[in-house]
Amino acid sequence: MSEADILYFGGQAGGGKSDLLIGLALTSHKKSLLLRREFPQLRDVVLRTHEILADTNAKYNSVSGLWRDIPGDRILELASCQYEKDVIRFKGRPHDLVAFDEIADFTEHQFRFLTAWARTTILGQRVRVIACGNPPTAATGRWVIKFWAPWLDEKHPDPAVPGELRWFARVGDEDVEVESGEPFEHDGETIQPKSRTFIPARLSDNPYLANTGYEAILQGLPEPLRSQLLYGDFTIGVGDDPWQIIPTDWVRLAQERWKEREKPGEPMTCLGVDVARGGKDRMVMAPRWGNWFGELAKHPGKAVTDGPRAAALVVSAVGGDKSVPVNLDIVGWGSSPYDILRDQGFSVKGVNFGEGTKARDKSKRLEMRNVRAEAYWGMRESLDPHDGDDVALPDDPELLADLTAPKWKITTQGVQVESKEDIVKRLKRSPDCGDAVVLANLKRKGVFVG
Repeated sequence: MSEADILYFGGQAGGGKSDLLIGLALTSHKKSLLLRREFPQLRDVVLRTHEILADTNAKYNSVSGLWRDIPGDRILELASCQYEKDVIRFKGRPHDLVAFDEIADFTEHQFRFLTAWARTTILGQRVRVIACGNPPTAATGRWVIKFWAPWLDEKHPDPAVPGELRWFARVGDEDVEVESGEPFEHDGETIQPKSRTFIPARLSDNPYLANTGYEAILQGLPEPLRSQLLYGDFTIGVGDDPWQIIPTDWVRLAQERWKEREKPGEPMTCLGVDVARGGKDRMVMAPRWGNWFGELAKHPGKAVTDGPRAAALVVSAVGGDKSVPVNLDIVGWGSSPYDILRDQGFSVKGVNFGEGTKARDKSKRLEMRNVRAEAYWGMRESLDPHDGDDVALPDDPELLADLTAPKWKITTQGVQVESKEDIVKRLKRSPDCGDAVVLANLKRKGVFVG
């Protein structure tokens, strides 16, 4: 069994999730709380516990939902938390196992409040939280994907494999991923990180249902419910923000095309360069051959010590070919390598995302407020599956996250794309990969013609 403090066991319907919770409560914990959002939903759990405990002296109180005298001196409470205010009933009541059946039915507030009382005074008794359930079928359950993002969010820049432990700490009002479970000091407070993981549940794991024809029932469901329950798909049915400039599905399609195609034999068409020097950001370079983008070259900022070093990386990326167009972000650290490359005779063009532009969209109806809007809207149009450029993008989860992060709005000066600074606040990192790719794709007159 996983060593995680907070485990999510979920995915396919019929994977034996409820039995897992009951089994752990009856064998590994002294005082357990098993929750469903509404009490009538617990009916099958009550029946199942009666079956398991039939030959013991355990007693069930249907009014309180308490099982007592379970072998091993254990207590199991079956309860519901239908309304937000119902969490107060559990305040200050410790349990060494807090278990949620169908976690996506609960709100994030309910989950965080109820798990705050996961504790024990019994020496050596393990304390843990286990959530079980299928992929969210409603918007209210999407917090589950965010909470276990390294496993469930395909846009996560550093995905985790099933069962892998990741450590998180609550700093202020935010969850912060940290390197280990070692406690640390923050603003005079000692913070203890907790580990999380996700383990997929499969119908084949449950011998009681695997051969009963239940799979055929799931196969007959309409989409997206079919994929959610039959395959445990956590991405289908989760819509984009209406103001997301580049749809997630468009990027995903481009990445599927990349897997199917070979690198073109033609010379490099353009290199997009997002420069970083020192610090935690990275210098990222995106090579392009026609409508095919190569794998991104990512260099830690600490390895890019100065302008000459950044320029040398660009020279290496283009193989010393001075004729290859290079679109380089000159804001901040980019000015120095730009000057060096220009003086050496390379075909480098400095791009300032904040500069004004007269560009419009394909329809000529939408004006672009600045070059950043022009570049990202141009990427959107290139990725359009109906009349785009049939672009192929590398299968890079970080790139997927970066390209689908920016939002846009209409202003009196035209389309405005969310600033890099605002995106950094949301992603907790710089979208360097996305910026490098849109730079490589920028078809602005005077930058390159590709």
